Amino acid sequence: MRIWLKIAAIRRTSAAHPTPTAPAVAEKTVQQQQQLPVKKEEAPLPEHEQVQEKPPPVDEEPHTETEEPHSETEEDQKPIDDATKIVTTAEESAPAKKPACDIQGPWASDVCDLAGGSGGVRIHGSTHTVLVPPTIESGGSNPNPQEWRVLPYSRKHMSGIKEITVRELPTAADAPRCAVTSQVPALVFAMGGLTGNYWHDFSDVMIPLYLQASRYDGEVQLVVTNIQPWYAGKYRHIIARLSRYDVVDMDKDDQVRCFPSAIVGIRMHKEFSIDPAKEPTGHSMPEFTKFLRNVFALPRAAPMRVTAGLISDKKPRMMIISRRHPRKLVNVAEVVALAKRIGFEVVIGDPPFNVDVGDFAREVNAADVLMGVHGAGLTNSLFLPTGAVFIQVNPFGKMEHIGEVDFGTPAVDMGLKYMAYSCGMEESTLVDTLGRDHPAVKDPESIHRSGWSKVAEYYLGKQDVKLDLQRFEPVLLKAMAMLRE
Repeated sequence: MRIWLKIAAIRRTSAAHPTPTAPAVAEKTVQQQQQLPVKKEEAPLPEHEQVQEKPPPVDEEPHTETEEPHSETEEDQKPIDDATKIVTTAEESAPAKKPACDIQGPWASDVCDLAGGSGGVRIHGSTHTVLVPPTIESGGSNPNPQEWRVLPYSRKHMSGIKEITVRELPTAADAPRCAVTSQVPALVFAMGGLTGNYWHDFSDVMIPLYLQASRYDGEVQLVVTNIQPWYAGKYRHIIARLSRYDVVDMDKDDQVRCFPSAIVGIRMHKEFSIDPAKEPTGHSMPEFTKFLRNVFALPRAAPMRVTAGLISDKKPRMMIISRRHPRKLVNVAEVVALAKRIGFEVVIGDPPFNVDVGDFAREVNAADVLMGVHGAGLTNSLFLPTGAVFIQVNPFGKMEHIGEVDFGTPAVDMGLKYMAYSCGMEESTLVDTLGRDHPAVKDPESIHRSGWSKVAEYYLGKQDVKLDLQRFEPVLLKAMAMLRE
């Protein structure tokens, strides 16, 4: 049996000031909350074994079909005389009913917002069916019931996620009896997909879940398909803030549960971020990071301010995120020495998969600068104080666009001071392992033309990074200057 352990994930390289003690995580002690089992689930694949599953980011708007322009026929152009005036019935003149499910096309995920109707929305978990009786406002009947098949995950193209059938019922009499009746709405979503990669844990599930659940202020029940017990355990403190009620394992639930209303599906605004202009409205990344600070009792909302000319024993702290897998920083000791010479206290962040999220979040929150090579570990930027400096090292191979979409734009959205550093050919170990004449070294554009799998294979999966200290020093000097602003 695997036991979740708190693991020290920081290697101190200087002792200018001690690591802050971990305050107790602020939790809601709610009688209904039940922790899912987390001990028997195998850990997902490490990040470097998953890199080929995520396609490159698409920043174009999703394709939508448009109607052909209507050209009038002779019949259209004929005047209607008084004897042939069209008479509309009350039913025909009534505004069209808004569809219960918002179907967004081939890329954006589908979301259903379901009113309870007579006796509430019925959810039968093991058959992955959601039944919607007609509302009282509709007269208790629905002459044209519709049906949708929804993938309740933020990436609509994702394989391995179970579909949910949402079916409107013609009459209330068609609804099955309730075995369990809830007084709060249901939120149905999938917890599988690409979770297990720290970045996808937040980008694909936690941020979209926050967007849908936060409006209920805890008064919502999470109904989860493709449940991952390790995920529910690792992020239990966040989940407990979003819902005060037991998480329902939909796939194993054979009861008919009734809810006053339900949301089926979660939707991503953009990669690892929130667009305040999109529905649900009123949310932003600074709001989300503040929410995380409250969940984990993170003490700092702003970084240390460096005053020019003032001599102080307290130095700004830089955390360098270390990697165990490809894209390792092979000359990390030299980078640490350079950062110290510039005036930083330096710590190495080296969190294992099963690190306690709250413990490591407090270490990150104590940093004024976070730096690392592009990878899932940079997801920890979520825990930085607003206004801290975030440096992403983009590996060799024209990876700037991917770095910008995955971390650059989200960092700005969070209110961080963001810098990107792009490695040159001589800073990549591909020169040593493949040789200068290999297409991946001499012609990165040809690799990109070959498709995502080749990009992931060479530039994410087969290279490490050795920073040119002379090139990189101005970046660290600018980071120090940013803390003076």
